[in-house]
Amino acid sequence: MDIDLRSDTVTRPTAAMREAMMAAPLGDDVLGDEPTVQALEAKVAALLGKDAALFTPSGTMANQLAIRCHTEPGDEIVAHAESHIIHYETGSPAALSGCMIRPIDGPHGQFDAHAVQAAIRGSDIHSPKSRLLVLENTQNRAGGTVWPLEAARSVADAARGAGLAVHIDGARLFNAAIAAGYGAATFASIADTVSVCFSKGLGAPVGSALCGPAPLIARARRFRKMFGGGMRQSGLLAAACIHALDHHVQRLADDHANARHLASLLQGIPGTRLDPGLEGIQTNMVFLSLDASLGTAAEVCTRLASVGVRMIPMGARRIRAVTHLDVDRASIERAAGTVRSMLTRGAP
Repeated sequence: MDIDLRSDTVTRPTAAMREAMMAAPLGDDVLGDEPTVQALEAKVAALLGKDAALFTPSGTMANQLAIRCHTEPGDEIVAHAESHIIHYETGSPAALSGCMIRPIDGPHGQFDAHAVQAAIRGSDIHSPKSRLLVLENTQNRAGGTVWPLEAARSVADAARGAGLAVHIDGARLFNAAIAAGYGAATFASIADTVSVCFSKGLGAPVGSALCGPAPLIARARRFRKMFGGGMRQSGLLAAACIHALDHHVQRLADDHANARHLASLLQGIPGTRLDPGLEGIQTNMVFLSLDASLGTAAEVCTRLASVGVRMIPMGARRIRAVTHLDVDRASIERAAGTVRSMLTRGAP
């Protein structure tokens, strides 16, 4: 069987999760009487310390609903240049909300209050209006890095002081909370809205949520319907997410330990380097940069897949491996051995 490290989205529901799905009472969420969805929304809102939550099919939709609710066409969003909303959401801020993004840089997918202040536009009819700051925690393209709480609070305060709202793209917020040792609600408290994903790391087959003030979530519910995200007997999916919250959060520490172990086994392969290095592995992601002599990332991933190890290219010469609940320590060691053996032989 292949060892699939492309993403933590590739997991299959556990037997216990499937049982929970089959036992879920069902209704029609669009008509407002889906009891299991309502239970999930109440649970995740309470867990993150927000008034209300909205169940969505994807993290992209949750983020885009937040953007649509916080902004008007012609506004500008401040976000890190490596943000998910820039690279992996198909231009949705422009297409769905009519917004520009002002990208800012900083190490580890993060930035400081000075960078935020410098990015915010002044009051000028020639410029878009700075309306929203987006933080991503963990930060995918930086290597699954975690925002320190006080650093995030500082940039959120700077944004709010200039009249911006703050949204957290918390697709892997529970990974961040486990790694950093702060509560998810504590981190969420710095923002007006927060999205979380149940199919990344937590092992649910489908689903995310947007959490925030009740009036904003009511507005988001309308836009969810407009965007085509209204679901009917979605309690089947919500039950999987409830099970994930109850049983799969604390075990994220195992994925983090497996990622560090994988990185330690990959370290020192000729023609490669860990990016970030071993000391920078904070959560469940390992990035390996390749010298030109080994071929492109896409070529190496194709060769690895042919021998039963699946990773994903994240740029021309950068490969990502993500640990998750379907990959145990023995699989990690077997995958690392395969990668080392193949890359040591060099390009074909």
